[in-house]
Amino acid sequence: MQLRRKQAMARLLLAVVLPALVGCAALPIAQPSRPTAAPTATADPDRIVFPDGHVVEGAFGRFWRQHGGTAVFGRPLTATLPIDGVWTQYFERARFELGADGAVRLGALGREALAAAALTPVAAQPRAGCRFFEATAHNLCPPLLEFWEQHGGAALLGAPISEATTRDQYITQYFERARIDKPVGGAAMLADLGAAALQRLPAADLLRAPTTQAAPQRAWLRSAVSSAQPLDVVRLTLATAPLTATATIIWSDGQGRTERSTVAVRNGRAALERVARGALGPHGAVVLLDGRVAGVQTAVFELTATTAIHTGQPRFDELIPRVRAFLDHDILEFTIGHRRVRGYRSPDNNMLWLRDHVHQSKGFAYWEADMTSLLDQFRRMQRADGSFDDYLGQVGNTLLHGRKEVEADLEYLFIEGVYRAWQATGDDAWMQRQLPAAERGLQYVMSHPWRWDATHRLVKRPYTIDTWDFEIGAPTISPDGRIAPRHWIDAQTKWSIFHGDNTGYAYAMQLLARMYEHLGNHSRAAHWRREAQGLMQRLNALAWNGRFFRHMVPLTPVDLPVDTEAQLSLSNAYALNREVLSAEQARAIIAEYQARRRPPDQAFAEWYSIDPPFPAGTVSIPPEGKGHRPGEYVNGGIMPLVGGELAQGAFRWGAEAYGFDILQRYYSLIAGTGASYLWYYPIGQPGISGAETLPTDGWGASAMLAALIEGAAGVQDRGTRFAHALIAPRWSAAPDVSSARVTVRYGASDGYVAYHWQRQADGLRLRWTGSGTHVTLRLLLPPAVPAARVLLDGRPITTRLETVGASHYLVVEAPASGDLTVRW
Repeated sequence: MQLRRKQAMARLLLAVVLPALVGCAALPIAQPSRPTAAPTATADPDRIVFPDGHVVEGAFGRFWRQHGGTAVFGRPLTATLPIDGVWTQYFERARFELGADGAVRLGALGREALAAAALTPVAAQPRAGCRFFEATAHNLCPPLLEFWEQHGGAALLGAPISEATTRDQYITQYFERARIDKPVGGAAMLADLGAAALQRLPAADLLRAPTTQAAPQRAWLRSAVSSAQPLDVVRLTLATAPLTATATIIWSDGQGRTERSTVAVRNGRAALERVARGALGPHGAVVLLDGRVAGVQTAVFELTATTAIHTGQPRFDELIPRVRAFLDHDILEFTIGHRRVRGYRSPDNNMLWLRDHVHQSKGFAYWEADMTSLLDQFRRMQRADGSFDDYLGQVGNTLLHGRKEVEADLEYLFIEGVYRAWQATGDDAWMQRQLPAAERGLQYVMSHPWRWDATHRLVKRPYTIDTWDFEIGAPTISPDGRIAPRHWIDAQTKWSIFHGDNTGYAYAMQLLARMYEHLGNHSRAAHWRREAQGLMQRLNALAWNGRFFRHMVPLTPVDLPVDTEAQLSLSNAYALNREVLSAEQARAIIAEYQARRRPPDQAFAEWYSIDPPFPAGTVSIPPEGKGHRPGEYVNGGIMPLVGGELAQGAFRWGAEAYGFDILQRYYSLIAGTGASYLWYYPIGQPGISGAETLPTDGWGASAMLAALIEGAAGVQDRGTRFAHALIAPRWSAAPDVSSARVTVRYGASDGYVAYHWQRQADGLRLRWTGSGTHVTLRLLLPPAVPAARVLLDGRPITTRLETVGASHYLVVEAPASGDLTVRW
């Protein structure tokens, strides 16, 4: 009886009290350009019933009727509902709100639409023939001015917050509470911002249903925190009128995905907990009592995510902030024309080099918002023959750019950079704009006589040290007349086929195929997969010696005072992570590096740039230059970038303990000094090539970070923005880690994945969430584990077992969020 009495009182409020709260004069209206369903009149002039069952009544009905009705605001899309503490009703082109003073106003849909579109209009100057609004610094000009004046002006629609623009035959301008659209040659009208804003509400489909009505009680969820990280437990309180009931809560994440839960309300109060998961952004909720809406909250708390690892072990937990600090010192920005270009520099050169930037993106992708401006600039500078520049810099307003002629890797590096930027941003349109340049680059490499050996059908280059930019032989004379390394191709050039170029191009072709596949161009994807396969077949036949790739295969006779067949060069480590090797090849390369580990008084790490190095004077570096002697720079120096690639490969190919060992040694290297250098002398002194050398090497630090995130933590993106994530935690191989909380997020988008891994006495537990649609789980099992029982969200499931070397992985395809328990 008491409930029915309250329901009756609520109906009385809407039908009798609200109409008395507002009054306005009727305004002339413009004719709409689209048909709308005619509402049904009732005995109450302020109660209008629509064919779909929606009703506008009370103060809202009177406001709707007096200000133009359907022709101006469109049809109602919801009932009058309590949204964020305000009585609200949505229409196709507006949102009505009842203020605390009893006045009906339009909601700020124009400002919200600009914010949702991430648009920031630039302030304007007054224009002749227009009305200028100083408060917002925008003009309002005919023909939109007339519509605005006839339909309530600033009192109803607010001031302009953008300039008028013309697009797709429409003149459009944003106002504080609306947007006016006018088709060329047609009548102006309000845009459908109400429908768009409703779609951003929690459980929008439920709220738009004609059968959904307001409950007689109000309900409110209060969170103990305003923001949470993924998998945090958020404590909440539900408050409503003094009653005992079961409340249904429909939760909505930042992408509008919903989930239901129930809670017992006692005397108008309930305490509850929620695990923060799903898409980033505001997490809202709809509270239902007896099936009716007691409250809608657009943001109960905000879900945020920051790339971080927490294990209780400094060598893992401190690595991300340390590497970020290194890379923050390596940023360069230029203004080229009217464009701002941002990139990451080499630690030994004050220019932006394509290779340095691309290799460092393995690290900075997890916090950097600008993944595209430097790649766009290199694309704009692409030469007519399809080749790319190597570097760019700026002196005053003069742009410096060029290419070291001996380099043959730039075209595959551009593709690798594009692919990683596309993964981080998820911007398909941007990616598609890069593909013609990528194809032209590959066509250049596979046809130019400086890049392509037609006999072996493999990429060639001058005989350099691995992928570096100076050739063997005597120094040459640079264009400015100075003695310099042999960066130039001339009659004395010694030609060779280098394995690192070819594994890089095979990898780039595979990445290009994935991008074409995503766009639906299956034939082009198949073409590049065939090209990659053929390239690797020919390279293996020519350069694989059974343990690793030979450093160079000479095409020009060359006599060197070193056993070239024994030289292990750094791109063998890169090959481990380029998805072009067989398991046998990968394990052989890893074993070769392990076998070359020497006592600390000879070499503190086996991360050789090349081993054995060239004797002094063999390479074209002048005697005073670093690298002239063995053990310096890329002539036998120790490079963290090799260690990082080697560690990631060890995790990938079943040598997990070795991967953890490398991370430990790198952490010890940087923790004591707070510095990371591109290279070190074998016994540990930092390699300082000149005055511009920075102790913040981002190249090696990024490789180590990739080994931590993709290898040890096991988080990889199998699509874009982690829509399909691989979660393969390998903490079982780190005996001192019993719990690991991992969050990995792109800086250029809301794509992320997070998990909490726990080692238990009789098994493992993994909880995870993310922004995507599904995940693949690969759990490394401890050695000699008996048959395991696996529960997914409390239910037994069937799994499969994968063996990688001596390691065993439990593999499960799973939803975007869940809880997996493994018992043995």
